Amino acid sequence: MPVALFVSLRPRQWTKNLIVFAGLVGSIGERKSVDSGSVVSAVVAFLVFCVLSGVVYLINDVRDREADQLHPNKRHRPVAAGDLSPQAAITSAVILTVAALASAFSLSAAFGAIAAGYVVLLTLYSVTLKHVVILDVLTIALGFVLRAWAGAEAVQVSSSHWLLLLTLLGALVLGFGKRRAELVTLEQAATGHRRSLAEYSPYLLDQMMSVVNASTLLAYAFYTTDQETVAKFGTDRLLWTIPFPLYGIFRYLYLVHQREGGGDPSEMLATDGPLVVCGVLWVATVVAILYASR
Repeated sequence: MPVALFVSLRPRQWTKNLIVFAGLVGSIGERKSVDSGSVVSAVVAFLVFCVLSGVVYLINDVRDREADQLHPNKRHRPVAAGDLSPQAAITSAVILTVAALASAFSLSAAFGAIAAGYVVLLTLYSVTLKHVVILDVLTIALGFVLRAWAGAEAVQVSSSHWLLLLTLLGALVLGFGKRRAELVTLEQAATGHRRSLAEYSPYLLDQMMSVVNASTLLAYAFYTTDQETVAKFGTDRLLWTIPFPLYGIFRYLYLVHQREGGGDPSEMLATDGPLVVCGVLWVATVVAILYASR
């Protein structure tokens, strides 16, 4: 059971919680120095959200176990496969939630409140919002926004409105791409797996993705040239990094439309070579620009 429980927490999905470190990275870029206390707080915040996101997966697996048994990949999940009983999953979820929130509030009251709000929001998603068209993807995207906001509170820096907006838009890009992949992969069985999929179509999702993709690129361009950003980081050269998100979005669209990918965005972002190289080059370029501005 311990192994089945750990698998149900989806450790492979914990990379989604790396957005928690955005506040720390922003503070380092602004101060041009690393504060060990802030690093420790950011790591604790990351671990808290890894546990809480795992709790949400447990709740989701219990509610969707029958539908997951019909899915070509999800039927292998421990709850759907019978390796972890629903009772054990819910009991574990309660214990882990209490432990994670206790750690969150010990870090700060604001961080704890955001973490608690995240659990409530994503639990509502698992119970009902996942079946409501458009709200299903928006809820997931707001979950990422709460992670980014919590990360800033953990290291006691003001959360950038630009960061939160870009997080929302980026999550929507991946969310609508995932819905499209589910429609294409499951075909006639799609509505049986997720009721909201009956309200979507590939054409509708393509239109939504077009709007969100363009908004994401524009928001990033405005962010790099905004006077507040220039004053905060001491440079106006972040504009030079625009080709990286531009390529990243185009590559993602290529994988979704030409390779029928997108079903697992976190795995795609971690395993697709060109996307990984793009991400590494983007980070290296940002660091070089910030270092040159010292």
